[in-house]
Amino acid sequence: MKIDWDRRTCARKGHVTYAPDDPRLRVRLHAQTALGDAWRCLRCGDFVLGEPHSSGPAQDAPLVPRGKVLRDLFILRFLAIERAVRGVFIVLVAVAVWKFSNSQDAVRRLFNEYLTVLRPVFRHFHYDLDHSPVVGSIQKAFGYKHSTLLIVAGLLLAYALIELVEAVGLWRAKRWAEYLTVVATAAFLPLEIYELTEKISYLKIATLALNILAVLYIALAKRLFGLRGGRRKFDEERHSASLLEVEESAGVLV
Repeated sequence: MKIDWDRRTCARKGHVTYAPDDPRLRVRLHAQTALGDAWRCLRCGDFVLGEPHSSGPAQDAPLVPRGKVLRDLFILRFLAIERAVRGVFIVLVAVAVWKFSNSQDAVRRLFNEYLTVLRPVFRHFHYDLDHSPVVGSIQKAFGYKHSTLLIVAGLLLAYALIELVEAVGLWRAKRWAEYLTVVATAAFLPLEIYELTEKISYLKIATLALNILAVLYIALAKRLFGLRGGRRKFDEERHSASLLEVEESAGVLV
């Protein structure tokens, strides 16, 4: 089913109408009805009863995202939410590592006590906790120095900050955020591929696939790094989708 991004957005946010000063353009956006004046929405193209939201020269009209631009904005915001969730999760992990570094001995003793209690229970189900990879990883973490754990917590916080900055920038459709997302995500792809060579899991595969698709989509759709004509073509594409400019062109041709 094809999604009408223009009407979908107008249904959520309302219509955007504008009355240009140019009489030839103004008549193409205005209609007289039995119920009064109606102005054409710059996003979905429907005529809306009532006074226009604003008026003035055509070049001062708001540049309202339409069509493909709206779809791209929806995808960017989906990626922004994913980055925000990941950033918050990493912050929580960093805080956990920091707290663990400050009470490492107490946590070790508590863990060993629980391990002693749970060992017979798991043995009843023919599972050896002493040779469990998870238990082994936790016991290995107890051997890390306090300074090492603090460095890990700091690096995690820095990574989380990058993710959260990306999320805010992508939500606001900032071009610098698109560059940051592509560079930062691509930089971690080799590490994610290496982790798959160590141990394969559906979550790792899904994360890698999502990040690769995000890099390719943003770089190509947003024409970053000079791809597909670069910034100039990107701006031309946005303006060519403007209803006001479409009508202005039609008015000139008539």
